[in-house]
Amino acid sequence: MTDHHIGMIVPSSNLTMETELPRMLRAREETEPGDRFVFHSARARMQHVDPEQLRAMNAQAGRAAAELADARPDVVATACLVAIMAQGPGYHCTAEDDITRVLRAEGCAAPVVSSAGALLSGIAALGARKIAIITPYLKPLTQAVADYIEDAGVEVVDALSLEVPDNLAVARLDPADLREHHRKLDLSGVDALVLSACVQMPSLPSIQPVEDEIGIPVLSAATATTHRILTELGLEPRVPGAGRLLAGTGDETRRPA
Repeated sequence: MTDHHIGMIVPSSNLTMETELPRMLRAREETEPGDRFVFHSARARMQHVDPEQLRAMNAQAGRAAAELADARPDVVATACLVAIMAQGPGYHCTAEDDITRVLRAEGCAAPVVSSAGALLSGIAALGARKIAIITPYLKPLTQAVADYIEDAGVEVVDALSLEVPDNLAVARLDPADLREHHRKLDLSGVDALVLSACVQMPSLPSIQPVEDEIGIPVLSAATATTHRILTELGLEPRVPGAGRLLAGTGDETRRPA
């Protein structure tokens, strides 16, 4: 049995990151009992999803990283996709580098994953060039996310904003509603659907059912972050029932019969 220690930097009002990621990795433990996952969190203050609070939360990442370094995690994930994407295209590289420098200064060699960078790498792993997205954000922030993704070379064909500014209210959204929300999107010619472009908006129970219904890969910021964590740990990115991205090495682009 190998314990893998995962450090997470989460917004203070985030409830979902510490729910969906452990749930996925617990499911993996049932099929791959040789690996066990242990979670350690540091919080950065943020209550409302607006530009001022997002910038203030980003400024706390160094302090949170230093605290996590004391636990000597094997990987560190920073999880507020929009806080990073709202700063402009490519900012996930800056954020990951800044956190890496803090960890190294504290003697911690863990690789750093951001949910923003993970979503881009997850889309790339699926070979998707055209996507649709659902977000809980107000429309200007959804547009910032779409622009960020398009700067990385992926066309956002359609986007749905649920327009919920309070972060705790986002966590209380019913993931089952996503099974209806996706029908409001134009999915013609789309290679993948991002069912939740936010680690705070719950979506895990709907990922596989929606994927089975529409016949194209369905992912979320949380499943993409899990994929990237497993990859950084050198483990097969396989989680049962969490969509094609987490179907295992080489299976990401496999279409159902």
